[in-house]
Amino acid sequence: MAFGINEIIVQKINDAKFKAFYVGFDLGSCRLGPFCDILLDALVDFAYGYHCGILKTYDRRKLIEAARSIYKIQSYQDAKWTYVDNDSVLDDNELKAEDKYKKRGEFGELILHVILRDCFYTTPLISKIFFKDTDGVTVHGFDAVHIGPELPSMASPSLYLGESKIYYRGNGNAGKFGIQDLIDDIKSHFKCDFLKREFAVISKKRNTYPILEEYSDENTKRDYENYLRQKEYWHTTLQAISEGKSRFDDLLPSVTIPLICTYQSDIFKKCPTDTHPDFTTEFEAEANSLKEKFEELLSAIEKEDGEPIKTDLNIILILIPIPSKKDLIKMLHQKLYNQQNA
Repeated sequence: MAFGINEIIVQKINDAKFKAFYVGFDLGSCRLGPFCDILLDALVDFAYGYHCGILKTYDRRKLIEAARSIYKIQSYQDAKWTYVDNDSVLDDNELKAEDKYKKRGEFGELILHVILRDCFYTTPLISKIFFKDTDGVTVHGFDAVHIGPELPSMASPSLYLGESKIYYRGNGNAGKFGIQDLIDDIKSHFKCDFLKREFAVISKKRNTYPILEEYSDENTKRDYENYLRQKEYWHTTLQAISEGKSRFDDLLPSVTIPLICTYQSDIFKKCPTDTHPDFTTEFEAEANSLKEKFEELLSAIEKEDGEPIKTDLNIILILIPIPSKKDLIKMLHQKLYNQQNA
């Protein structure tokens, strides 16, 4: 399923391990409204994954239900109070470690979901939102668990384990500190004990999908049957890893790690629109500087015996500089709140 994000965002850098986008402009203004609309068009897909089948079409009630499921999660309620009710924005420097959701913005997960679906052609394996809403249990430490084609060959299947950040810093260094937090996620999440625990939790959810015999949508039944085969393969694989029956050495080459940092950038102070003569130069200079910083921090991670070597991981860094984190999060909450009360 494609949501059309490529009609709104512009990809300026498209390397195998590094990609950079920005939200496009129209008549000199950032297309923030259409960008938010596309993200919320994906809300049902994001909230339910395939735990309710393939929901290519759905009525208004399903959209309202998905929006309400978001606001059952405390972190979304808190973020709405900050950005909408209080009309403010938090400098990420002020946040404590336990406030990670505000750095991620929760909507960072939604942005990651849509980018993966539209630009990497993935399918969600499991939905964190679905299980937070239904049983209150955090399913995984990753912001996205999808399945899709191995890059760049597209010839083999891959497990996508993604992380996301939405960052603002009053001093203009949001991108730099967002990169640092993504590196911290790599350090903490790609350890054998952590992966085994998370894979065990994910594999326990293998039967939370409609069975084929009870699947009623004939238009998507064949696609769903194919999905069930892929789902079973990955759940079986992750369970074997969690139980120590299979080796990480066999799994990790088929894992793709998209790391997405959406951050407030001073590019847009220097160049108010993408038609400014210096826009491309400024954009590429900042993006490449952050990429170099990321590679420096990644290479500095100490190797540990019996643990994955971080520089060997198939990491894809994705940058999305934006003019204003506050405007983005506030608009998303306003639109989401309207949807749940439609």
